[in-house]
Formats: sequence, C-alpha cells, structure tokens
Amino acid sequence: MKLTVDRDADALYLNLDEAPAAESEEISPGVILDYNAEGMVVGIEMLHLSKRVAPENIGRLLTETVGA
Repeated sequence: MKLTVDRDADALYLNLDEAPAAESEEISPGVILDYNAEGMVVGIEMLHLSKRVAPENIGRLLTETVGA
C-alpha cells in the first residue's frame, strides 16, 4: 500500500494494489474508489483535502495495525 498526498492538487490517494484501475466511482462528493478489471477496489482518492483536514495535520500520518 502507498499513501500519496498531493498538496498542489489538494488530494490524497491510497493505492491498495499495483493493479491498474479499470473503473472509478465517486461514492460521495470528492471521494472516489478505483476498481480493477475484477471489480476489486485498488485505490481510494480524496479530493479537497484541505477542507477535510486541518492544514497542520496533513503532514502527519499515524498507522495502526489491528489483529493478525
């Protein structure tokens, strides 16, 4: 998995798989899911990041793994 924050585009992209996106769907305003050819989610894009997250928190990333 790879998380990319593009400050110029004001967007965040979480790449879940190396497979190319074959289709995209906006599931809510500014939140887009990318699907591979088999219909599995391979990426999540969030637009207008600065309106969703305080600017001082955009550079911070906390991760937590739960379970096995």
